[in-house]
Amino acid sequence: MKDQSSATTASTVTAHRIIGLTLGALGVLAFSMSLPATRVAVQQLGPWFVAFGRATGAALLAWAYLRLTGAPRPTRDQWRRLSIVALGVVVGFPLFTSLALITQTSAHGAVVITVLPATTAVFAVLRAGERPPPLFWAASAGGLLAVLTFLGASGAVHGALSLADLSLLAAVALCGLGYAEGGALARELGGARTICWALLLSLPVTAPITAVAAVADPPHADAAAWSAFGYLTAVSMFLGFFAWYAGLARGGIAQVGQIQLAQPVLTLVWSALLLGESVTPASIAAALVVLACVVLTQRTRHRAPTPAVAKT
Repeated sequence: MKDQSSATTASTVTAHRIIGLTLGALGVLAFSMSLPATRVAVQQLGPWFVAFGRATGAALLAWAYLRLTGAPRPTRDQWRRLSIVALGVVVGFPLFTSLALITQTSAHGAVVITVLPATTAVFAVLRAGERPPPLFWAASAGGLLAVLTFLGASGAVHGALSLADLSLLAAVALCGLGYAEGGALARELGGARTICWALLLSLPVTAPITAVAAVADPPHADAAAWSAFGYLTAVSMFLGFFAWYAGLARGGIAQVGQIQLAQPVLTLVWSALLLGESVTPASIAAALVVLACVVLTQRTRHRAPTPAVAKT
């Protein structure tokens, strides 16, 4: 009976991890088009309107979802943690990538955000209180060094990082924080409710800024720009997080976080196919170096406890 019970438990854990990896892959697929879509949208709609307008629109979708499902309100501690999620993925990442992609290509941005999996892992380690070996920190530093070397060698910087590149690095740092905190919180709230409550928590900030941006620079755009904005609102800012946070909760932040390794490569592909951007050999080489560093950080991390089953 004991052996049968152990086998059943192991089978259940394996099933949850498979589901988590599948959901995580769907989330990464959704996010991989975020930079190309942002690049298209900000050329006509402006960065502030794109960054906060997408969050405002997604918050309306979140409100409808929470009403339909009758979701209970978060506790005080959960609200505090949701504010971290909101800072990272609702405000920080959209704003800084929108500002950066006014002048930078999405292919260039894809190379810079290749360090996102390592950043997510770092915040997950710090949040869990683990003691990773020195090799972990060396690999993380190596990934950042590879990005900075690429930026310098590509002519993007002349003695100092450009404002666009600093914006991309800030976006990565805040997004990694939001991913790690949201993945842990989704074990209590579920993936969908985690992003929905974070969006609603941000609404008193995102809605006024959207209104001011619309008045200051009335949005006029063609169908392509509005379609990109719609994708950012409904998929990148809303549905993609349903799958991503649920995947992190079910499969574990460390394991599922590795799927992000495919995101920069997918973004480079979308940038070339949809926007006609050139993907240089230097970009590919930099991405591969950083991916190797990220794989090393994942492999050197201490094993995390078996994740709890996420609520729906």
